[in-house]
Amino acid sequence: MKIAVDARELHGKPTGVGRFLRQLLGEWRNMVAAQAHELVELAPGSPERTRGTLWEQLVLPRLVRQAGADVLFAPAYSGPLFSPVPMVVAVHDVSFAAHPEWFGWREGARRRATVRLSARAAARIITVSDFSKREIVTHLGIDPSKITVVYEGVTTLAGIPAERRAASGTRVLFVGSIFNRRHVPELIDGFARLARTHPDLQLDIVGDNRTSPRVDVDALVRGTEVQDRIHLWEYVSDEQLRRLYADASAFAFLSEYEGFGLTPLEALASGIPVVLLDTPVAREVCGDAARYVGRPEPRLIESALAAVLFETGERERILSAARAMLSRYSWTNCATRVLDVLIAAGRRGAHTPGIDPAGSTRKVE
Repeated sequence: MKIAVDARELHGKPTGVGRFLRQLLGEWRNMVAAQAHELVELAPGSPERTRGTLWEQLVLPRLVRQAGADVLFAPAYSGPLFSPVPMVVAVHDVSFAAHPEWFGWREGARRRATVRLSARAAARIITVSDFSKREIVTHLGIDPSKITVVYEGVTTLAGIPAERRAASGTRVLFVGSIFNRRHVPELIDGFARLARTHPDLQLDIVGDNRTSPRVDVDALVRGTEVQDRIHLWEYVSDEQLRRLYADASAFAFLSEYEGFGLTPLEALASGIPVVLLDTPVAREVCGDAARYVGRPEPRLIESALAAVLFETGERERILSAARAMLSRYSWTNCATRVLDVLIAAGRRGAHTPGIDPAGSTRKVE
């Protein structure tokens, strides 16, 4: 069977979806079950060509047809509404539909339209948590039987096991695109309060600013008394990211809406205790392996950061809970389940039953 993959997210500066797809492709290349099929990566031929909706709707179907694919995997929320083969779409969350106030009107309207229509056109939908499945049913009106929940895997970015990270330290880390829902201004305020009495504290914020309405994060940092100890990184290389995880003593991710929330798991896998906003999806994914704050208020954030940084018992409690919890998340299991969904969708829609024995990967532009 030929599996076409929309590979746009692998190019440029990959964010969460790009990392998700990169992990899947890496697993598939080493899996015996995947080697019975041909993976065809489809992407625009150069950065100058459009990577947006026009390419997705007008060019991608033609490439799928030319590749002779049996199924199309669209890993980034949407795909062509008139795909020539059955399509499986990964919808990671529906924040744009659940909270339209977090998006500019043009971007929000585009996302709501393309994702809703793509979800209806798809043969199957993959999502990353039970919470996200409920949200897709509620806000997109999709039959729940059409949706398969597949947990993502987790990677130890720092290369340091949790057993060696119980000692307290002085560096707080946030990783993720900066959206309004992730309450980075409140994190900065809470950190600044704590840093006034702890002169060695540092805060690293990694992520591009996608806030709407726009929040001037640089100005917020300059407005604190500890601006020289707050470091903003719009984008870092994989090696830089590993170094930041290796240096971190605590991880803060105060998001009120996620489909899954991968970066806190990566922190826990690297032996870093996490501070999270108390939400249903955070509880589903991380369980007891976190220090939760009930509301994104700076004083509560200050208290939670102090606990995970300086209270040995709290650090050990979180990391002990993480060891059992992290066993649920495997990229091999994730890749296996996604592949099963793709094969089932392709076989149901294939004109000629059977399996392509080619067992290879190639890229089409």
